[in-house]
Amino acid sequence: MKTFVVSAVSIVLASILFCPMVMAAPSSMPSDLQIVQPDPSLPKELSAFFSKWAGASTVEFFLIVEKIDEEKASIYVWRSITESRGPSWTRYGAKVIKERGKYKLWFQSIFSSVELTLKGEALNYTGSDPFFEPSTRLRRVP
Repeated sequence: MKTFVVSAVSIVLASILFCPMVMAAPSSMPSDLQIVQPDPSLPKELSAFFSKWAGASTVEFFLIVEKIDEEKASIYVWRSITESRGPSWTRYGAKVIKERGKYKLWFQSIFSSVELTLKGEALNYTGSDPFFEPSTRLRRVP
């Protein structure tokens, strides 16, 4: 009986920890997505933003940095729910900002201003968006 309880609890904990990452990816990509590789001369700390990212807070979301240079970035964000509709993609233009030797991307979403920063292999999504926790960590996805 003890083995059964330990196994059941392990399965439940594993599903709680790993399911949000699996659910974060939308079923389809935006039809006008245009992935443009960063220029090789771009600093590696900045080109590291270029990727697909997934995460979850109060809702699941997916983020694609489709193009980036030293001044701006083009970003697509998918949310599992929005204020007035179901899951959808929205494209944003972000500003590239360098403060104290670190890069960040800043954009105004339909809900709030958002700041993206890198910490190791995670992308931190910070903002005052009512649908998300104030700060959420995103992971690279294929």
